[in-house]
Amino acid sequence: MTRGDNLYALPADLPVPMDDGACDHLQGLRLSAIPLPSTSGRQVDLAALPGRTVVYLYPHTGRPDRDALPGWNDIPGARGCTPQTCAFRDHHAELKALGAGVFGLSTQDTDYQREAVERLHLPFELLSDERFKLIEALRLPTFELAGIRFVKRITLIVRDGDREGFLSGVSAGCECGGGGGVARRAPRRPPLVVESSAELCKGFSQRLENSEVKRYVELYRRSQSS
Repeated sequence: MTRGDNLYALPADLPVPMDDGACDHLQGLRLSAIPLPSTSGRQVDLAALPGRTVVYLYPHTGRPDRDALPGWNDIPGARGCTPQTCAFRDHHAELKALGAGVFGLSTQDTDYQREAVERLHLPFELLSDERFKLIEALRLPTFELAGIRFVKRITLIVRDGDREGFLSGVSAGCECGGGGGVARRAPRRPPLVVESSAELCKGFSQRLENSEVKRYVELYRRSQSS
């Protein structure tokens, strides 16, 4: 079976998500030690990682041999997981050069995620929160379709998890149906600057592939020079 649309591109008429404040509670929140299975075969505890780490949570990567669930494109922000993942792949070397680690995270099981890693040639690991342990611990927003629960599209920037265990910057602007804005605790350096949710959501469906990830690259450049 061949998919009926282009998995690697975004339709021009997608609904645009709005900021509903669903991640406002993350400011100053301490990360719990919750190891998650990785596509590399290891367990990864985000609270134990040194330095800065970008963790982009996404609802569901599609496959070229399966059509999307009916109604998927009608949910603001749901479509775009594969283009987003490819954008992080394309800018991974830049983020790595700036000292930032990258992980993708979804509620799909590890075997499903491994197919995406191999097909998309990802240079970073995907983490599975199939049982919603981390998602529920952080009270992250979710949505349901066809009786299946998904996490909304959120990007977390975790700083010095092994020493401080805090979320130092959270961008949740490009979410499915809404999301949080920017949350940060005061670090030794100037706080991480992430564009407002309104700016992240503006033109979402047309600019997701690369512009979102370029913002993170620029964010790390600014933090390195400060």
